[in-house]
Amino acid sequence: MTHQKRPGCALVTGASGDIGAQIALRLAQDGWNIAVGYATGIERAEEVAGYIRECGVSAMPIKIDVTSTTSVDDAFDALEDSLGQVTVLVNNAGIRSDGLVAGLSDDEWDAAISTNLSSVFRTSRRALGPMIRARFGRIINISSILAGRTIAGTGSYSAAKSGILGITRAMAIEVARRRVTVNAVCPGLVETSMTEEVETFTQSVQRAVPMARPAQARDIAECVAFLASDRADYITGQSIAVDGGLSAQAFSLN
Repeated sequence: MTHQKRPGCALVTGASGDIGAQIALRLAQDGWNIAVGYATGIERAEEVAGYIRECGVSAMPIKIDVTSTTSVDDAFDALEDSLGQVTVLVNNAGIRSDGLVAGLSDDEWDAAISTNLSSVFRTSRRALGPMIRARFGRIINISSILAGRTIAGTGSYSAAKSGILGITRAMAIEVARRRVTVNAVCPGLVETSMTEEVETFTQSVQRAVPMARPAQARDIAECVAFLASDRADYITGQSIAVDGGLSAQAFSLN
């Protein structure tokens, strides 16, 4: 059962992945038409769009290479012609580029920063103009608890996720008077299709997380849905950890 339909649409980048798909579906349940952003997984994006339509809203898979300004602009143009203005933007697309800093190549570093951090700049820049003119909008950036605390081998990822928190705060201040809010969600250890069969992941969670369980993708989606809602109208420039208490303590995953 959905709530009243919302104007425009919500664009979720990386929506063919586990977390992105859950975010897209949860926003659909709140009445948002959904743009299912994907880079390469068209079959999965079509599948997610099918589930979303069962909620009684419109869904459109949209190819968007978040490392390309041209691709971002083209995707927004197509969405505005079909679903309307992007009223909610969820910057969820990202990659992992693990490796010790001393051993990272320029290409590995650049790929991590471009996909995980510069992408937030590209999509937000394109979304903000219409949001400012409409005097309403929501931008929700998916960061990580590794933005504040890190472990060896995650230098490029942690740097990018830290940068997301900085641009989140800056944008929030810049557009607050236009009723556009900008916030970040920082997941902790999340169980996905890639981790659920890995015994070492389960052991790490039980040892490190105070709640002794990993986050589910739906936990992240619920936080995003709240920040997109009218209930969060006075919340901006904030980062919210969804991690079962992990970031509240000194921790090690080794």
